[in-house]
Amino acid sequence: MGLSVAHVVMKLGIRADADQVTIDATTLFVALLCACIVIGHLLEENRWFNESITSLLIGLATGTIILLTSGGRSSRVLEFDEQLFFIYLLPPIIFNAGFQVKKKQFFRNFMTIMLFGVIGTLISFAIIAVGASQLFKKLNIAFLEMGDYLAIGAILSATDSVCTLQVLNQDETPLLYSLVFGEGVVNDATSVVLFNAIQKFDVSNMNSGIVWQFLGNFLTLFITSTLLGIIIGLLSAYIIKKLYFGRHSTDREVALMALMAYLSYVMAELFDLSGILTVFFCGIVMSHYTWHNVTESSRVSTKHGFATLSFIAEIFIFVYVGMDALDMEKWSFVSKSPGKSIGASSVLLGLVLVGRAAFVFPLSFLINLSKKSHSEKIEFKQQVTIWWAGLMRGAVSMALAYNKFANSGHTQVPGNAVMITSTITVVLVSTLVFGMITKPLVRFLMPPAMHSSSMVSSEPSSPKSFILPLLGSRDNSEADTGSPTIPRPTSLRMLLRTPTNTVHLYWRKFDNAFMRPVFGGRGFVPYIPGSPTEMSVPLLNH
Repeated sequence: MGLSVAHVVMKLGIRADADQVTIDATTLFVALLCACIVIGHLLEENRWFNESITSLLIGLATGTIILLTSGGRSSRVLEFDEQLFFIYLLPPIIFNAGFQVKKKQFFRNFMTIMLFGVIGTLISFAIIAVGASQLFKKLNIAFLEMGDYLAIGAILSATDSVCTLQVLNQDETPLLYSLVFGEGVVNDATSVVLFNAIQKFDVSNMNSGIVWQFLGNFLTLFITSTLLGIIIGLLSAYIIKKLYFGRHSTDREVALMALMAYLSYVMAELFDLSGILTVFFCGIVMSHYTWHNVTESSRVSTKHGFATLSFIAEIFIFVYVGMDALDMEKWSFVSKSPGKSIGASSVLLGLVLVGRAAFVFPLSFLINLSKKSHSEKIEFKQQVTIWWAGLMRGAVSMALAYNKFANSGHTQVPGNAVMITSTITVVLVSTLVFGMITKPLVRFLMPPAMHSSSMVSSEPSSPKSFILPLLGSRDNSEADTGSPTIPRPTSLRMLLRTPTNTVHLYWRKFDNAFMRPVFGGRGFVPYIPGSPTEMSVPLLNH
């Protein structure tokens, strides 16, 4: 009996110590997040720093202090878990991206975004994978198999354009922001889908049949994930529109929107789909329908609430990446052969540069050939900015590298340690060096004078242009119909000249006639007595 009691006390003591470590780590991270927000605010106007770089540097500084105080054992207070990243940290970032995006610009450039995000990522993936397989052999790094090289291609194809998006302004440079932002989200989804597909296939027996099967599965996964996000977004809009939660509690509206957004992500993961694509398009649908069905106070709460969650998750990721970069366990293996690690990092960084350029400039050239108007073409300075925006590698690359070459951030295999440290080096160099140059580079390539001209050129030059009803609000399109003297091109000519805009026009007609009456949205919001909108002009329900 005494032995069992002592055993229980010992277990309780161990649990207490573990709980204390968790509390200490949580306290430290919360304090670091507060410091990142304060210091980031103070450095907001600095030409070299942004909040991502600031958070990464604070993580590095904190990791150095922990490393010194622990006697060089570890720089981490929390174990890295890629599941923590993919299940809890990534969803709010991607959902807020879809929820806050300017849909008119995004879908106006949808084909360009998909070319960059899907075809461009595949080109970059192929160049990095093939280049690494050839160059690593010359560096005598022969411990990797073909599946590892393909995984490396997928890992380092995942961009992190947060640094550039913090510099670009969505209102001043709508075209550029839309392309960089949209391509970044689609790129991350494509990279994760590629990585997961590679993990499932036996790449040692590659043949034409497996390649076609791989492409078929990839397209099926891409389309199915998108449809799942759209369906859950429409379901949330329908439920909130029919049940009028705002009559009783705006908290229920906000909670239901947040939970259904997260439900879209976990359902995609449950069915082995792309959660990134699912939650992104769920955010777009929710902003188009669901957001207009809730009360005014719920709109304010959701808009700022989702943005706040995304902001905190981004800071947390960069702080942790900075701390984890100094973990001695991985670097101790590399110290025995530093030349291999330096060579591998240099090769991968060079391949990232080449792989990005290999699709940005050729695809931009092809896109410009299809554009009739000069204002719709991607200028060379904009191409350079798009190329530079995708050079940064971040948390997605880190999480995929850990998933492939480590277990919760730990590895005892020297070859895997080389790949982990090489990925960390690429992330640090690209984020710190390239990221610090981003703001001066954007200001040099596109000074404020160009911002204003770009803003004007990206929109219709005349309020009487036939493009305006496709891109403006419903009121603008109605006002535009009062000019019968202006000749209108036929639908066929519009489709041949501006296919994206014409598709948008037909979508607007279908949306107003069938979708909004069922799912709500702007102009189709039910009148709710006692809601904050009661004192304002009620929106028509027709």
